[in-house]
Amino acid sequence: MARVAMRSLNKKYDEVHAVIDVNLDIRDKEFVVLVGPSGCGKTTTLRMVAGLESITSGHISIDEKIVNALPPMDRDIAMVFQNYALYPHMSVYDNMAFGLKMRKFDKAEIAKRVQDAAEILGIQDYLKRKPRQLSGGQRQRVALGRAIVRHPQVFLFDEPLSNLDAKLRVQMRVELKKLHERLGTTAIYVTHDQVEAMTLGDRVVVMRDGRVQQVGDPMELYNQPANRFVAGFIGSPAMNFAPVRLAAENGSLWAEGDGMRVKVPAPIAPRLGAHAGKPVTLGVRPEDMRIARDGDPADLNVNAAVEVVERLGSEILLDVAVGGTTMVASVEPTAPTKVHEKLRLALNPDRIHFFDNETEAAL
Repeated sequence: MARVAMRSLNKKYDEVHAVIDVNLDIRDKEFVVLVGPSGCGKTTTLRMVAGLESITSGHISIDEKIVNALPPMDRDIAMVFQNYALYPHMSVYDNMAFGLKMRKFDKAEIAKRVQDAAEILGIQDYLKRKPRQLSGGQRQRVALGRAIVRHPQVFLFDEPLSNLDAKLRVQMRVELKKLHERLGTTAIYVTHDQVEAMTLGDRVVVMRDGRVQQVGDPMELYNQPANRFVAGFIGSPAMNFAPVRLAAENGSLWAEGDGMRVKVPAPIAPRLGAHAGKPVTLGVRPEDMRIARDGDPADLNVNAAVEVVERLGSEILLDVAVGGTTMVASVEPTAPTKVHEKLRLALNPDRIHFFDNETEAAL
């Protein structure tokens, strides 16, 4: 078992409270991604698990054993860094073997482990090369190989793909997912890229200002965000937000704002009734807005003026003005749209979200 547990984990740097009361259970063989903007505390949390940062309060356990006082080499973890951290004067083989040599493994076992890892990663032909003779993707594989040969209980990844170009990042994401399926080792992965988080994680931990905002599988975060921050951070393009006021009228609830008046869908109206007469925030994702058709209910349409048209091949993104609010709508690639055109957009009634203006919590 390689279960990782964090209990009331805190990290302070003088007056800066970088990680605040993090409680997290990571199951055996699970791939968990910590995601959030720069400065949210995700890397600091990872480094505390690795033993590279001291813990101000709380504790971390690996395989039911509290590791707060253990040095990194005794935690049975392997870490892959953002900058690869390869020794430039060593061959690929020696880079991968270095940690095992330091732990006094015999030569035969080292050779076997390095060869096995090289075959898994497809770098067996590069073992005699130096890092400068490799591409960025190949160097990243070497860094992964150096971690794999350790046969650790837990893999830690600190933004390992951030130095690669966009196409190679997509390729390496797929390879990392396959690698995890093959090795079945518990993994904790840190990134600021929500697409990486959504595609790699069995579960995703969204952090902000040192606090965990929500933990769940990718689609749970996407479909049921706990608050406005999670709703805006998860999903690309980001969710649209518009200030509205809830108004009760003839037994129905309406969301009214600048250039917008939509009927609150019946399934969610009862739980919003207590907020009637109050300002709230309406949220709708770009893919849940489309050009209205004849027969669409008028009470779920909004008037919009097209400001920018982005043709992406598989879809068109429309930057539109709805009253005083700028929104993005994702429409079919054949839609005959042009800049300055006035049109009506239909909202998907099953995919409208509302958030409290004070707490930002989902309503």
